[in-house]
Amino acid sequence: MSSNEHINPFFTKHYPTPHETAPFDKIQLDDFEPAVMEGIRQDEAFIQSIIDNPEPPTFDNTIAVTAPDDLLERTTKVMFNLLSAETCDELEELAQKLSPILTEHANNIMFNKRYFERVEAVYKMYDDKDSEASIQRPLNAEERTLLTKSYRGFKLAGVNLDDDKQARLREINTQLSMLTLMFSQNNLKETNDFQLHITSESDMEGLPDTAREQAAQAAREQGKEGWIFTLHAPSYGPFMTYATNRELRRQLYMAKNTICTHQNEQNCFELVRQIVNLRLEKAQILGFDTFADYVLQERMASNTANVYKLLDELLEAYMPTAKQEMSDIEATARELEGNDFELKPWDFSFYSHKLQMQRYNLDAEMLRPYLELSRVKQGVFGLATRLYGITFQENNAIPVYHPDVTAYDVLDKDGSFLAVLYTDFHPRKSKQSGAWMTSYKDQWISKEDGNSRPHVSLVMNFTKPTDTKPALLTLGEVETFLHEFGHALHGIFANTRFSALSGTSVYWDFVELPSQLMENFAIEPEFLNTFARHYQTGEPMPAELIERIRRSRNFNVAYSCIRQVSFGLLDMAYYTQREPLTADIPTFEHDAWQRAMLFPQVEGTCMSVQFSHIMAGGYAAGYYSYKWAEVLDADAFSVFKKEGIFNPDTAQRFRDCILSRGGTEHPMTLYRRFRGGEPTIDALLERNGIRSNTRES
Repeated sequence: MSSNEHINPFFTKHYPTPHETAPFDKIQLDDFEPAVMEGIRQDEAFIQSIIDNPEPPTFDNTIAVTAPDDLLERTTKVMFNLLSAETCDELEELAQKLSPILTEHANNIMFNKRYFERVEAVYKMYDDKDSEASIQRPLNAEERTLLTKSYRGFKLAGVNLDDDKQARLREINTQLSMLTLMFSQNNLKETNDFQLHITSESDMEGLPDTAREQAAQAAREQGKEGWIFTLHAPSYGPFMTYATNRELRRQLYMAKNTICTHQNEQNCFELVRQIVNLRLEKAQILGFDTFADYVLQERMASNTANVYKLLDELLEAYMPTAKQEMSDIEATARELEGNDFELKPWDFSFYSHKLQMQRYNLDAEMLRPYLELSRVKQGVFGLATRLYGITFQENNAIPVYHPDVTAYDVLDKDGSFLAVLYTDFHPRKSKQSGAWMTSYKDQWISKEDGNSRPHVSLVMNFTKPTDTKPALLTLGEVETFLHEFGHALHGIFANTRFSALSGTSVYWDFVELPSQLMENFAIEPEFLNTFARHYQTGEPMPAELIERIRRSRNFNVAYSCIRQVSFGLLDMAYYTQREPLTADIPTFEHDAWQRAMLFPQVEGTCMSVQFSHIMAGGYAAGYYSYKWAEVLDADAFSVFKKEGIFNPDTAQRFRDCILSRGGTEHPMTLYRRFRGGEPTIDALLERNGIRSNTRES
């Protein structure tokens, strides 16, 4: 078809695809910009219609009213999701062009005083519980939450500031949108630019067949001899765990931990400083001492004291065990290498693996043959079926954005359509590293659309198949699958009236509860027995091997906890700054997390310049959320353990109280409704073997 005949698919509100899914097979790069610009125009006209409404402001004509088309959201969801999962130079250039325009549009909405006046009028009506509005048109919990969120959103954006301060906030918001985008793009480029090309068989000593085949295939794809290792997790992790060549481990470690520190266009030192300082300035313009004080207004933790209380409690509880774990690994290394051996960070995984083999006769490679991806997928989907009664049917008629992607219809227990789920499992140069859940369409309920169901996507970077073997996963990859699938369930089960409160639209320190809860199933024999079979023989994973998995569950658990705490401390150090950051970034980093450091920081390495969660993601002043939610998930799973891990009544209660409710009420209200009380740290400490639980489950 010629370009003259091409019709921009975004301009069709109801896509002619199954469930009106995004028409990836029709979308062209040139479609994004005109759709974004028209979407902005439509948004502006819609908001103006609310402002110009001659009727007095009410909840229904000011807060609950929705636009006739969501062109801008439909377009930007596709554009920014592809920017993470299937990008290219042209798309990145387009994002750089459109991001400041989109930020300016968002600023125009949140600084619109006439719009806010109507929102504020409604808020004040219902702030008085004895007012005529409260009596004649009472709001339910979801409506009250949306009203409060709308009102506070304007206030926290700075709607009441004077013109000069608003002008500066506009500049800051625009700069931040560009700097965070550059940060992500720099990290992807630096990650892709490095390769460890090995041509000598002796340098491959210790590496298992899976890693060898992956690396050989990577070399062949580039027309090279030998083996190629990269900084992507399925390549990097096995090399650091198994390669006996210490110097090559050091090289790979240094490459990974010096991403974006080099004197080139991808260097992120100044980006970090600018991002941190702009966020501080923004917070102080809005009347807060620090950016963390600003962020924590909308978090369960509510203030920095509560965040540090959690991090300090974890440090106190876990550090003695973590130091003992380090000592045990160092002792193992010296037994093998001599008393003068000095353990370095690039040795940790290697000798940790040796100790794990001594204690449990267990490693990731033993499990791979039983964790073939298609079976794991059946197991994870089957777990959802057993818990919630939902089923997954592959739908080849749904367009996808890459051949690696598979689309499914998700059906509820009564057979009704529940959601679309996309899965995208393997790394490629066009995809960011890591794993995440996202959506192309959120859920909402309206008179026009009924219960409009969500389109959810899981994006991961798992071990790829080779010419001779299917994709065989590690147990860690299975846990990652379960984690992201928990986020997906949060989206799939969404059942709220307003899309702004739907699915994962919850406080950041609550959003990890559904995901981390699912990780608990990974070592449960009842779960593993449903799918873990040898990819060649079909034999089930031996019970004795499963028992070794169970017994080794807490191997290095304290080290892992302290590592997470160190990241939380670094995050909070940046965002509790009261003065602009002027210090050298590596020096600041060293000082920030020193009390949680188990290894001395290696000169030249820096985490901050690749810490996308807190620099370019949504976790700025929020990385503690993983540990906060871990307290919740351990406490919640203790209920499943008590009542039966597959108990459908327990699962239904979790669905009804938490998964389907999104952000319609305060998270602790939702949690208490499920649990019957508030969580404590005891279940986490018991699960990790740190101390016995003192609370009845």
